[in-house]
Amino acid sequence: MLTSSLFGGLRAARTSVMVTRNLAAAQKVNDPIQQLFLDKIREYKQKSAGGKLVDPSPAIEKELKTEMEKLERQFGGGKGVDMTSFPSFNFQEPTLDPIDEQAQKK
Repeated sequence: MLTSSLFGGLRAARTSVMVTRNLAAAQKVNDPIQQLFLDKIREYKQKSAGGKLVDPSPAIEKELKTEMEKLERQFGGGKGVDMTSFPSFNFQEPTLDPIDEQAQKK
């Protein structure tokens, strides 16, 4: 008897969650401010495709170019080097003198 009431409660809770999710998805935006906000977000998403700057002015483009040139000079970049990618490291194993040979010479 306890299990049947417990299962009935779980079934009712699951149904209410599904109804709440469906209602939330089906609601339309009635607030004009919220609609403007969503429209601007969608517009920004379209403009920023490809990872580019959105509506950059010539001054901003010039500043970006200047900063990238500064980074190239400071960190050793040059023509054809992508300064926005993670650098690759090449570590060589150092040569070590064996300890046993030094002990035998003394």
